[in-house]
Amino acid sequence: MTTVPLSKSKSKSPVRPGMEGGELAAPVVALKELVAQLNHEQNSTQDLLGSLGFALRSFHNLNQFLELIPMVASRVTKADGGALMVLQPDGELRLERFHFNDDKPNYEKRSAPLKRALEVATEQFSHQDDQTLSRPGWASQLDSWVTHAFGPGVKLFGTSILQRTLERGRLYIFSYSPTYEWTESRQKLVRFVADQTSVALEQDELAGELRQKQRLDRELEIGAEIQRQLLPRTCPKVEGLTFAARCETANRVGGDYYDFIPTRNDVRLNQRKAQASDPWGIAIGDVMGKGVPAGLIMTMLRGMLRAEVLNGHPPARILQHLNRVMYADLENSNRFVTLFYSVYDPRTRILQYSNAAHNPPLLWRFATKSLHRLDSLGMLVGLEHNSHYEGGQVKLEPGDVVVYYTDGFTDAATIDGDRFDEDNLIRTIQWACQRYDDPQRILDTLFDRVQQFIGPKKRNDDDMTLVVLKANLPR
Repeated sequence: MTTVPLSKSKSKSPVRPGMEGGELAAPVVALKELVAQLNHEQNSTQDLLGSLGFALRSFHNLNQFLELIPMVASRVTKADGGALMVLQPDGELRLERFHFNDDKPNYEKRSAPLKRALEVATEQFSHQDDQTLSRPGWASQLDSWVTHAFGPGVKLFGTSILQRTLERGRLYIFSYSPTYEWTESRQKLVRFVADQTSVALEQDELAGELRQKQRLDRELEIGAEIQRQLLPRTCPKVEGLTFAARCETANRVGGDYYDFIPTRNDVRLNQRKAQASDPWGIAIGDVMGKGVPAGLIMTMLRGMLRAEVLNGHPPARILQHLNRVMYADLENSNRFVTLFYSVYDPRTRILQYSNAAHNPPLLWRFATKSLHRLDSLGMLVGLEHNSHYEGGQVKLEPGDVVVYYTDGFTDAATIDGDRFDEDNLIRTIQWACQRYDDPQRILDTLFDRVQQFIGPKKRNDDDMTLVVLKANLPR
């Protein structure tokens, strides 16, 4: 059997009748051009949206960012232009930005009347009814006004600028081309730009709130510093006595107050002239409430009390005069003050005092190891105009300790609501006075015990102030 080799031949594609090589190439070229155009458009859209995202991250000026919104939204959708309307903080709707994609010489001629028509429509819509913008569905009503302003033949698409569930404005994109269509992809692009606008508005509001908070924090810090400077920086040197004092505020500005006031006329303006044998006033008070209002009243109380001391009256008369002077201001503020004022004379070792409904200081007698309250009848400062205050006095013997305190100690509470109360305070004072000769050690012990009671990491909800004085034992 003889085999015959097959002849090599090139296969040819069948050609349909009437079709030549040039006719085949034309659709391919057109398709390539279309793909290239689509890629170019996609790249342009990505570039524009990327620029918008960069602006959102980088711009610190909201106006600069809003300037881009109608321009970017109209260009990525191949529309004629756009308008951004924003609801202002005062509730008024305003045409925030307007953009028209036309670089022809007649730009002003075409865009100016349209922008003016939108401004008029926005203004009229805002004032047609004082409650229009507070009603649900106001956006659809606005759409009809804007459509009318754009005139016949407009292809208009509007979407909401939303912050959470609050409608802050509308973004409108328009075209006058008869062949223009609002496809689903174009609508999504406009909504995306609107979402970016919402983020920018919220960021700007948060930044404003942060700046306001920083200003308030700074003002509070200044107020707290002024208040700290008004409290005595050091305890006075008084013959026969040793002092310790501390004030801890629950907030940066508090309503607790303590003071050491020289009572000799020539010493009041210059305490450096004070002698160890001079009488000294010792005051402790508490303004009802906390924070800045209480701090302001405390500052006023300090100045008025020091002015009253200039008259040289006994403690009961001083409280009576102070109440009359402060009554009008405290009545209007619906706040009151508790105050205990005393004067110690080293020559007689007598402590005169009067109480305006403050927590009575506790006197620990060294000789008997017993505690006594230093109290007298008297109403809150600012409660009644003609309140009467009684006075009392006690002679301090060597080793005696007097503890002045505010209700931040007795009202200190645990997470479960258990209060430290006066019984715990009394037991702690007795324990500390029997073990320590130094008033500072007694004061530190009281603060430490309260902190242990409420919890080591818990901050007390009220201001706490202590003044501890001890009559020195003979050396």
